[in-house]
Amino acid sequence: MALSEQQKTRPFAVVTGASSGIGYELAKQFVQNGYDVLIAAEDDGITEAARNLGGSGRVESVKVDLARYEGVEYLYAKIQALGRPVDAIALNAGVGVGGAFAQQTRLEDELNLIALNVTSSVHLAKRVSRDMVQRKSGRILFTSSIAAVMPAPFEAVYGASKAFLLSFSEALRNELADVGVTVTALMPGPTETNFFHRAGMDDTKVGQDEKDDPAQVARQGFEALMAGKDKVVAGSVKNRAMAAAAQMMPDPATAQMHRKMSEPGSGTKKQ
Repeated sequence: MALSEQQKTRPFAVVTGASSGIGYELAKQFVQNGYDVLIAAEDDGITEAARNLGGSGRVESVKVDLARYEGVEYLYAKIQALGRPVDAIALNAGVGVGGAFAQQTRLEDELNLIALNVTSSVHLAKRVSRDMVQRKSGRILFTSSIAAVMPAPFEAVYGASKAFLLSFSEALRNELADVGVTVTALMPGPTETNFFHRAGMDDTKVGQDEKDDPAQVARQGFEALMAGKDKVVAGSVKNRAMAAAAQMMPDPATAQMHRKMSEPGSGTKKQ
């Protein structure tokens, strides 16, 4: 595919999980900062998101289920078909599952969570990072969470998936430090998105409490990525305080702190 003169000069980014929430706002950050963008998600909203993001840059969308191996390969094929080097990629696609692991949650949902949050991130990072290493240039952003630094009762598999992403990003960052590729972990706290509703956590304290603005979280993540930082705890000052406290407190204490926020029925029922 022949590239236009504009495409030859504008950087190119890929954002997954970009139909709404943090992913959509990350894509907006790239567009506003001079990038052409390819966005991906499994729902129909990805097409409307691309229309809304359109501006001076080129925005394309792919509807794809990244929880499937074939879905990741399909997205990577779309990236290759554009014939453009990926200057930055935000591996943001993810889902939560709330509830007691042994009594309430479904195995199918948790295996899907692992496939999307963990497996697809490793899969796509493998494909794209090799290309970046060959060019000796690129930026990779993983959306982790402050849940990564503490046990997460009633979100046990979700919290573990985010801990994986944090550890993976830090290890990959070290491996790629000498080849011109940076890796950054974005660690938001509770954010005003559809996440808690989809995770079945509407009746929890965290589900009902005030949350951070996804635009603020995305801006902080984008700025950290562009600065080449290893990670950023995004959102409110409360998130940074919580993440710092989790590093000093014993795991049983942080687990209990998380439990109070995420246990089913812990929220004040809205009338």
